[in-house]
Amino acid sequence: MDKSSALVALAALGQETRLDVFRLLVRAGAEGLPAGEIAARLGAVQNTLSAHLKILDHAGLVTAERQGRSILYRADFTGVRDLLAFLMEDCCAGSPELCQPVIEAITCHC
Repeated sequence: MDKSSALVALAALGQETRLDVFRLLVRAGAEGLPAGEIAARLGAVQNTLSAHLKILDHAGLVTAERQGRSILYRADFTGVRDLLAFLMEDCCAGSPELCQPVIEAITCHC
């Protein structure tokens, strides 16, 4: 990931509703959620939610897949990984043991 892409992703997450949507989709995992269910769970207006989802998609943080009449959204874990890798690229000035708490904090313990 380059600096420009990282800025787009961070800007996308820098808005409350988009951050809520993204975290909801992360919790939903690979199954994802249809747009209508996302709106219902967050109490969001569908038109506004659609704009937020488009921004997250453009930022590489979610994917969209049409299934019949609805669109299923999922967190794009490759995009998330790339953003985290960019942020941690120069971590700890050659002392990886200093980064271990961060790595443990973001590791899924499912």
